[in-house]
Amino acid sequence: MLVLTRKLKESIMIGDDIEIVVSSIERKSVRLGIKAPKDVKILRRETYDEVRSENLRAIEATAKYNRDINDTLSKDVTGHNGTLLKEPRKHNRGK
Repeated sequence: MLVLTRKLKESIMIGDDIEIVVSSIERKSVRLGIKAPKDVKILRRETYDEVRSENLRAIEATAKYNRDINDTLSKDVTGHNGTLLKEPRKHNRGK
């Protein structure tokens, strides 16, 4: 981890297009201003962790749902011993 010392209104650059500015210092709190392209997602760490955790839960729920659907579909086309059931007969009407 790189640790830098900055005074009020001083800044650091990340790459060519992200600038972090110390905008105010009050007691134990530092306010940072961030200048970055609109396509760069910027989140507080606690928000990032919460979003990431929720995304992982959604992925797990989707995977379980897909497994359940696959299990249901495989039971519909196979018998209890795992052999394929006969396909229903197709009726040619009017011929």
